[in-house]
This record gives sequence, structure tokens and C-alpha cells, in this order.
Amino acid sequence: MSPINITTSAGNRAAIAPATAPGSASGATAFKVDSPYVRYTDGAIESDYLYDTTIVSRDTETGQLRAKPTKVHYQFQTKTSVGRVGLMLVGWGGNNGSTVTAAILANRLGISWETRKGTQEPNYFGSVMMASTVKLGVDENLRDVYVPFNEVVPMAHPNDIVIGGWDINSLNIGEAMRRAQVFPVDFQRRVYDELKTLKPLPSVYYPDFIAANQEERANNVLGGTKQEHLEKLRKDIREFKQTNSLDRVIVMWTANTERYADIIAGVNDTADNLLQAIASGHAEVSPSTLFAVASILEGAPFVNGSPQNTLVPGAIELAERERSFVGGDDFKSGQTKIKSVLAEFLVNAGIKPLAITSYNHLGNNDGRNLSAPAQFRSKEISKSSVVDDMVGANNILYKKGEHPDHTIVIKYVPSVGDSKRALDEYVSEIFMGGLNTISLYNTCEDSLLASPLIIDLFMMTELMTRVTYRVKTDADAVEPQWQPFHSVLSILSYMLKAPVVAPNTPVVNALAKQRMAMENIMRAFVGLPPNNEMLLEHKAFH
Repeated sequence: MSPINITTSAGNRAAIAPATAPGSASGATAFKVDSPYVRYTDGAIESDYLYDTTIVSRDTETGQLRAKPTKVHYQFQTKTSVGRVGLMLVGWGGNNGSTVTAAILANRLGISWETRKGTQEPNYFGSVMMASTVKLGVDENLRDVYVPFNEVVPMAHPNDIVIGGWDINSLNIGEAMRRAQVFPVDFQRRVYDELKTLKPLPSVYYPDFIAANQEERANNVLGGTKQEHLEKLRKDIREFKQTNSLDRVIVMWTANTERYADIIAGVNDTADNLLQAIASGHAEVSPSTLFAVASILEGAPFVNGSPQNTLVPGAIELAERERSFVGGDDFKSGQTKIKSVLAEFLVNAGIKPLAITSYNHLGNNDGRNLSAPAQFRSKEISKSSVVDDMVGANNILYKKGEHPDHTIVIKYVPSVGDSKRALDEYVSEIFMGGLNTISLYNTCEDSLLASPLIIDLFMMTELMTRVTYRVKTDADAVEPQWQPFHSVLSILSYMLKAPVVAPNTPVVNALAKQRMAMENIMRAFVGLPPNNEMLLEHKAFH
């Protein structure tokens, strides 16, 4: 393992990075595709891909549905060189920020620690990219062959990430890790000396957007106007990139949940209005939206890991105009992830959920901030929408406008710390008017579930910065130009509670569908057909 090099920015030690250029871990792939529709060049993988879909219409005379299979010819180009990449966390000194930084450090250096059960080695469990596999195909004996998810296409390895960021609190990352009380004492002792040298950059603090109980933490904040804050954040991103010799920087919000911002015509409804609102210091421009705008203008992808409406219409329009990437909202770690699986199972089984009641309590700073009504409302909105698409897909169980009762309660209980308790009850109607009740109790180590999502979101977002596509038709007189994917990265939905999608685009919350989309899009980048479970090779005579 390469040693750690602490680099300096703006007078503070503000980043943790490998001392040398990334090694062979980043960009590794497990296979090569043998196909005339896939081309490997010195710097890219190019694939021809026929996207099969079905267009459904209704006969105006008979009312009968008509289904027409169609094909769209895509070409994808994926740059294979990952380069040197950085992650800037907003809320670096919080539970998630300090946890993911300490974990990457331990993995990078192979730091083990003692627990009551013996020696624990570092790992990336909980990361779908780093700790799960996907089916590549079958071998000559028709047995399934699996490969690591992160080796389908060249991806950045978390061990090679340069990490920095901002926080409204001045604690160094070592002390922030101790304050979070997520890791056991022996682990903290082994990584503390490295982490104590890391100090977050001053951040943006507007008291109206987070709970009043956070004021005591706010001792590392920027002064000046909102326009000055925007310029300072842009400068921070540029300096971080330059100081650490980075090819790309991704910015991620893992700070406190904010209240929802009001969407106001003439303020945040268009890109130009939003920029003008920042220049005039309008009260409805939130800190998270300011970070999103700074990132967009610097060409740095931005991901919102909290539930507030950071990506207001003006921010999305600005991202589209600048051809920069944004994603959100809200890390999907425990209770909601289970809900997106169980609700889909029930509805797909023809069972009708009537009421879903979710209660949880936690004692970390996230829970403290969420004890304020306005901040809780943001979380309630993001958690409530998770079953909408599943219910809407079954008009046999649910009439138009019908929806299960869905109640969400969050309480702050300091003594439980980061170990969140989640209780759920699902009451469903079954055969002939009967009722079925499922009750779940889930103890979530909150930051240990959220931190791998930060890694996955980073890896997928970074990948999308290296992918372009074009659509081919027989009518093309000239070769169409390569272009990036849409600015709103809905491919990130698997990791997020309330996925932000492009305007006029359906939202998918079902977890299996989200993972399938991510897997099959990556397969398309290397010219492979989508995975399915037909298994005709085992169901037909050959």
C-alpha cells in the first residue's frame, strides 16, 4: 500500500491523498468482450448497442392496447483512463464525513484493529460497487459466471480518492471521528494521528435553514455576502483540484438536513433568476443550493445526500446549460432501502398494502437536527415518496388516486448515538378481505450504512464523467456528435431515497429495478445485452 500524503491548501491541511499517482486498482476490469460491435482503443471502449423497448398505444376504434417492439441504435464511448480524482465533502467533519475518511484511510493502509471478537480487517462491505457481484454470463457448462460490480467497466477505486471538504465546525477530522463515536476505540487510536492533521475549510452557514440547536457548532463559517460565498466556494474547488493535481473533482453534500426552500417565480425557478438571487442575497437561496451552483459553474459534479430540495428548478436548468452533472436526494441506507424492497414484493405478489407505519429514533447530530419541525419535514417528504411508483404500477389493487396510509416518525434519543432503531409495520389486504401484518425491527449503524453510499455515489458519478453516447439512424447524413448523458444522473437512484430525475421523467423507487438499470447500463457501455432471468438454456431441450 502506498503511504498517505497530507497536502496543504489555503494554509490548512485540507486533503488526504495517496502520495503517488493511483495504481492499478483504479481502472481494472475483469474481462474483455469478444464482439464485432465492441472496439478497444488506446484510451476508450466503444460499443454499438441496440436498445430494445416496447411502444404501447391504444386503438382509437376498439380501445385495444397495441404493443410495438422497437430498437434504438446507441453508440457508447467510455474513456478507460480514470486519472487522479478528488472528493470534496460538505459536512466533512460530521459523522458520515469523518467515518468515510477514516474507513478509506484504513483500507488504503491495511490498518486492522482489535475488537471483542478478535482482529478486524478493513473492508468495503455495504458498498454495492465494492462488495457485490454481477452475472457476466454462463460458461461452457451453462454455469453462471460472476464478476465484481466495479470491474464491469473501468472505475475509480476508493483507495485512490483524494478527500477534502468544508464544515461549519472547526474540529479536525481526527477529533470529529472521536466526537462521532462510530468506531471502536482501538480503531480510532490507530488512525487518529493521520486524521488529526486534516482541517475542513470554512463553510456556509445560514441559521434559517438548519435547526437552531446547530448554532453552537458553527465556529468555522464564511463571512460576507452570498455572492462572495459563491466565489469563495468556486475558488476552493479550483484550488483543491490544482493543489492535488486532480483530473476531476466531485462535490457531495453530507451535511445537515435543511428545511425545504420555497420555489418562487423570479428567484429560483430559472438559471438566470437563481444566479441573480445569489447576487442580490435573496433569503431563499440555501447553503446546499449555493454549493450546487458553485460546483456546476466549476464543472464539478454535485450530489446531494440530504433530503432537502437543493436542486431547485434553476439549479437543474443551470446544470443542463453548463453540461455539468447533478444528483440527489438523500442517502438511502437502512429503513427506506428495506421499504423499497418489501413494498415492491407485496405489490408484485398481488398483496395490497393498506398502511405503512415507520418509526425510528437515533442520537447522533443528524437526529438532533431533525428534532426541529422544518428539518423533519424535509426528511418526511423524502421517506414518504418511496412507494409511489410501485403503487401506481398496479391499477388492479389501487384505484386512481388511492394510496396506502404512510406515517413516518423520527425521534431524537441522545443515548443511542449513531445506532439508529427503526420499527416498521405493514398492514396489507390479502385474499377475500383478510389482513396480513408484517412488523420489522432494525438496528442500523447509521454512518456505517451511509458511508459506503458516499463511495458508490462517487464511483458512479465519476464513471459518468467519462462516458459519451450518440444515437445512430439510417437517415444520418453526417456522423452525429458524441455527447454526455443528461445532467441529472438518475442512474444514481439505487443509493438515494428521493431520486431527482430529469424534467418529465418517471421516478423509479423499487430497489431491484434501480440496481437492474445501473447494471444493464454498465453492460451496454461494453456492448453486452441486458441481464435477465429467463434461463432458457435450462428450460428448453438443447
